[in-house]
Amino acid sequence: MFKTLALLALATLTTQAQYNEPYRPQYHFSPKTNWTNDPNGLVFFDGEYHLFYQYNPQGDTWGHMSWGHAVSPDLIHWQELPVALPEENGVMIFTGSTVVDEHNTSGFCTEGKACLVAVYTGHTPKSGASPTLQTQNLAWSNDRGRTWTKFAANPVLDLRMSDFRDPHVFWHPGSRRWIMAVALPDEHKILFYGAPDLKHWSKLSEFGPAGATSGQWECPTLVEVPVDGSSTRTRFVLKIGLNPGALQGGSGEQYFVGAFDGTKFTSDNPPATTLWTDYGKDCYCALVFNGLPRNQTPVMLGWLNNWQYAAKVPTSPWRGQMTVPRQLGLKTTPAGLRLVQQPAAGLSSLRGDRFTWSGQNVQELNTALQAKAGDSYELQSTITLGDAQKVEWKLLAAGNAWTTVGYDKAKGELYVDRTHSGNTGFSKDFPARITAPLPAPATGILKLRILVDRSTVEVFAQDGLVAMTDLAYPPAGANNLELVTAGPAPRRVEVEFWPLTSAWRR
Repeated sequence: MFKTLALLALATLTTQAQYNEPYRPQYHFSPKTNWTNDPNGLVFFDGEYHLFYQYNPQGDTWGHMSWGHAVSPDLIHWQELPVALPEENGVMIFTGSTVVDEHNTSGFCTEGKACLVAVYTGHTPKSGASPTLQTQNLAWSNDRGRTWTKFAANPVLDLRMSDFRDPHVFWHPGSRRWIMAVALPDEHKILFYGAPDLKHWSKLSEFGPAGATSGQWECPTLVEVPVDGSSTRTRFVLKIGLNPGALQGGSGEQYFVGAFDGTKFTSDNPPATTLWTDYGKDCYCALVFNGLPRNQTPVMLGWLNNWQYAAKVPTSPWRGQMTVPRQLGLKTTPAGLRLVQQPAAGLSSLRGDRFTWSGQNVQELNTALQAKAGDSYELQSTITLGDAQKVEWKLLAAGNAWTTVGYDKAKGELYVDRTHSGNTGFSKDFPARITAPLPAPATGILKLRILVDRSTVEVFAQDGLVAMTDLAYPPAGANNLELVTAGPAPRRVEVEFWPLTSAWRR
């Protein structure tokens, strides 16, 4: 018994040591070692959230793509498991979905129980006279995702194309069949297929081109989202990745709001309308969890990086991490329905002692914050602007290094400035002042929720109506935090601050 306890204690200490490297996020998922990019196959099953992800078991740059695997009881505390779907016979495992086959439509489930079925893109690189080939394939698990079997009759969908990928699959009760949304990247189209059994797919319709089309379309996700918190009123959101050519350069994502009747998606807006899920540079291929209880708000999680510099970011022994899980909703605005995002509720379990402050004396606030700041925390501020024209939070600051989250009322823009954030020289595309449109609020009140986690900054403005996600690599000890104003001071500032403990300390 004592030997077992000693081994468990040693394993815990080893995990903590591995998850305390410079820049290692403490409550954003990252694998212990090696490269990761897109999340894959997000699903809730038998009391566990499953996060699969693009993973290179052999190094910290892109290659040998396989599905890594982690599970969590709460979307915050993750346990990394062995690789679920490895590269095999020269076929890499690209992005896809996992579904819960409750009624054994596939024939893969045993003992009268539901099983997990993965639908993924198989990527066969060009070889000699044979061009690159991307096809859609199946694998299944009857032991809660711990071991997987690839379907012997793969592929189940093959258009003989080099760019045909990233299937998002879900069950549509109205038409009593599985629906697949899959991208034709170069044509800027999403194809919709239907199947009764996950094996025999028939084309239903297509969507696009529309919105932003300056790069390849990837990672589609179609999800039904509640409107204004209603339990009965919903619309569908079709989210599509764009790389390169996104708003801030490199990779980014847009979304469309509309209706899906089991066959066709119809956008509520004109084709030229472009709506962005995240205005930062570092949120890509965000997917939603399948299998959630019917009364649970949709939850989305993305890759926190950008293809412009993903292979150069200065982290070791891992490279790549995920955003915090985000709960989704739609809000009625004068311009129409718009997506709102908020960090998943489980994040509050990491909160330490709460600090609150309200008043007008910014110097007094900053003095109080010096004893509270750190490198992993949650900051909520409600600022009654009054005559103030510009307000800025300086984060992860020390000496000549800082990252700024600010608001310019005259320009009507929210911004993140990381040009002075520390280590920026690894890519010409990294140092940037990144902006999002945010007209002066009619109430005169600016609401910001900011998550800081060593090398990540996620900003949710006006209750999640605008999201901005950005990496930053500050120098050691850059833990200072202060509010800076230009011109007249705000009429009132209200602050709530919580240090966030590490999700890896068990």
